Amino acid sequence: MDEVRVQPRPRWNGWQCAAVAIAAAVLLPLLALGWTAAQGSDGLWSHIAANVLPQATKNTALLLLGVGTLAVTLGTGSAWLVTAYEFPGRKVIAWALLLPLAVPTYIVAYAYLDLLHPLGPVQSAVRALLGYDSPRDFRLPDIRGLLGCIVLLGFVLYPYVYMTTRAMFMTQAASLLEAGRTLGAGRASLFFRVALPLARPAIAVGAALALLETLGDIGASEFLGVQTLTVSVYTTWITRSDLAGAAQIALAMLVIVLALIALERFGRRRQRYANTQRPRPMQPRRLRGLAAFGVLALVSVPVLVGFVAPTTHLAVESWQRLSNGGVSPTLWSSLWNTVRVAFIATLVTVAAGLVLAWAHRLAQARRDPRIAGVALRIGGFGYALPGTVLAIGLLAPLAWFDDGANLLLQGFGRDPRMVLMGSVSALVLAYVLRFLVIASGGIEAGLMRVPASLDHAARGLGASPGAMLRRVHLPLLKPALAAAALLVFVDTMKELPATLLLRPMNFETLATWLYADAVRGAYEDGAVAALLIVAVGLLPVILLARAGVQYGRELSSR
Repeated sequence: MDEVRVQPRPRWNGWQCAAVAIAAAVLLPLLALGWTAAQGSDGLWSHIAANVLPQATKNTALLLLGVGTLAVTLGTGSAWLVTAYEFPGRKVIAWALLLPLAVPTYIVAYAYLDLLHPLGPVQSAVRALLGYDSPRDFRLPDIRGLLGCIVLLGFVLYPYVYMTTRAMFMTQAASLLEAGRTLGAGRASLFFRVALPLARPAIAVGAALALLETLGDIGASEFLGVQTLTVSVYTTWITRSDLAGAAQIALAMLVIVLALIALERFGRRRQRYANTQRPRPMQPRRLRGLAAFGVLALVSVPVLVGFVAPTTHLAVESWQRLSNGGVSPTLWSSLWNTVRVAFIATLVTVAAGLVLAWAHRLAQARRDPRIAGVALRIGGFGYALPGTVLAIGLLAPLAWFDDGANLLLQGFGRDPRMVLMGSVSALVLAYVLRFLVIASGGIEAGLMRVPASLDHAARGLGASPGAMLRRVHLPLLKPALAAAALLVFVDTMKELPATLLLRPMNFETLATWLYADAVRGAYEDGAVAALLIVAVGLLPVILLARAGVQYGRELSSR
C-alpha cells in the first residue's frame, strides 16, 4: 500500500499568539461588564427596571428612529441629487456634504444652544426685526428636547449614509438605469424603482453607523435634556456611585448594539447583487435655470445646518474671546493633554492593528486563517460599543490589575497606589480598544494591495515573517499606516464618554473642558476648545473628499 502522508497542522507563531492576546483584551471588558452587573442585588435591578429603563429605553428608541429616518432621508437624497444631476457648484457641494463629520455631536448641540438662546444672536435678531424689546415678549421654541436632539443629530450624522450610498450610486451598472429609461421611466421612477432598491445594502450600512454614533452620544443628549440609556449609565455611575446599576443598564444597551449590527449584516447580505456588471458612471442630467439653483439650495441645507452655522458661530465666539483677554491657561494644558494622550493611543492602536492584519495575512498564506481571522473580527467589536459601555466594562479589569500590582508593591515594601486607574494608561487602553478596527481595517486594506508574489519571493530568500514585514511590506504600507493613524488620532481627540469616565483626577482634555463649560453654561469659554476640535476633525474629512474625487476620476476613465 502506498504510504499516505498527513500534512502537519501549522504551528502557532508569535504573530498569531499576539493577535489572540489582542482579541482577548477586546473581549475582556464585555466579560467584566457581565460580572459587574451580576454584583448588583435583585432589588437594585428591580428598581432600575421599573424606574430607569422604561423612560430611558423609550427615549433612546424614539431618538434612534428619528435620527435614522432623518439621516437616511438627507443622506440618500443628497447622494442621488449630486450623482444624477449636473448643476452649478455640484463638485464643491459633493465633498462639502461630508463636512458635518468634522463636528462631533456634542459640539453641534453646544453651538446651537448658544446660537438659539433667548439672548443669543438668532433670537435677538428676530426680535429686533419684529420690533420686540424683551425675550418675555417674543421667543422661539426651546431647542431642548427630543425633537431638537433628533434634528441636530440627524443633520450631523447623515454623511455616514451619504458616503456609502453615493459610492453605491456611482458604481451601479449604468446599463440598468439605461434600460429603465428605455422602458419609459423618468428620473423619479428610476430612483424609487431601480436605484433605491439596489442601494439598500449601502443605506443599511450607513444607517447602522449613524445609529451606533447616536446610541453612543452622551454630550448632545445631556445638553438637550434627553434621558437616553447612555446618559443613564453615566449618571448612575457618576452621580449615584452605583457601578453595578450602570453595568446593568449598559447590558441593556448591548442588546440594541447587537440589533444594529444585525441590521447592518442583513443589509449587506446581497451586496454583490448590484455589482454583477462592470460599473460605468451614470451620466448626470444637466439642469439649468431655477431647477439648477433649486437643487443646489436643497443640497446646501444639510451643509449649512450641520457645519456652516455652528462652525461660524464658534469662530465668531472664539475671536471675541481671544480679543477680550484671551483664554485660561488651563485650556492650553487641556490641549497638551489631548494631543499627548491621542499621540500615545495612536501609536499603540496602529501597532496593534498592524499585528492583527499581519497575523491574518500570514495565516492566509498558510491556508489556515481561521484563528487569525476570528481575532481580526473580534478586534472590531470595540468600535461597535458605545464609549460609556466600554469604559464601564474596563473599570473592573483595571481594578483587578491595580490590586495585583499593589500586592507586588507591598511585597517589595512600597506603598500601594492606583497604577492604571490613576494614570492616563486607562484612557489609552480604552482608546485602543475603541478604535482598533480603524487601524486594523485600514492596514488590512493596504496589505490586500500588496501582491502575494512578494511574500513568496521573500520566503524563498529565507526571510522571517518579521523581516518580511519590516523590509518589504512596511515601506509599501506607509500610505495606509498614515491614513489609519490620522483617523485614530482625530477620533481619539473627539472621544468624550470614555474620557469622562476614565480620566485621572484633575486631568482635562479639550472634550472634557468643553463638556464642563457647557454644564456650567459658560458657552463663550468653551468656544475655543470646540473650534480646535472641529479644526482637527477637518483633516480626515479632507482625506475622504480627496479619496472620493480620485475614485470618481478612476471610474470615469473606464
